[in-house]
Amino acid sequence: MNSSLLLGLFLGGVLMLVIVGVVAVLAVPRLMLHERPSPLGLDATVEKITRAALDAGWVVQSVVELEKSVKKNGGGDVRPVRLVNLCEARHAAEILRDDSARKVSVLMPCTISVYEKADGRAYVGTLNAGLMARLFGGVVARIMGGPVAADQARFTAFTNPPR
Repeated sequence: MNSSLLLGLFLGGVLMLVIVGVVAVLAVPRLMLHERPSPLGLDATVEKITRAALDAGWVVQSVVELEKSVKKNGGGDVRPVRLVNLCEARHAAEILRDDSARKVSVLMPCTISVYEKADGRAYVGTLNAGLMARLFGGVVARIMGGPVAADQARFTAFTNPPR
C-alpha cells in the first residue's frame, strides 16, 4: 500500500471516531434522562406518583424537598424540587445478593424527581432504567430493565410524552 492511501485510511478512521464521539455526547443525556411535563401541579404530581407506587407494592422511603436543603445549606433560593425515593424490596434484594451487581446500589433507591420550571409547570424526571440496565447486564439488566422500568413507566404514565 502506498503512504497516501494509509494516511487517508488513518484520517478517515480518526474522523469517524470524532463523529461517533460528538453523537454520543449529544445523544446520551437525552437517552439516559427523561423529562415529561405533568398535567398536574407539583404536589398533585408527587401524590399521584407516590399513590401509584404504593398501590404497586413499592415503599415510598421519602419525599425530599431538595430546595429546602439547598437553601438551608447556603445555596439560596431555587424552584421547588421533590425527590420521590422508591424501593421494591424483592427487586433490590435480588440485585444486592449478587456481589458483582452491588455497585448498582449507588442508584438505590429508585428516584423520580418532580420539579417546577420557570414556566410554572411541574415536570417529572426519570432515569431510563431500561437503557441503564442494559449497560450492566446480568441480574441488573433483568431486574432494572424488566419490572423496575415497567413500574417506573406505570408510575408516571399520567404525564405527557417525554421531551
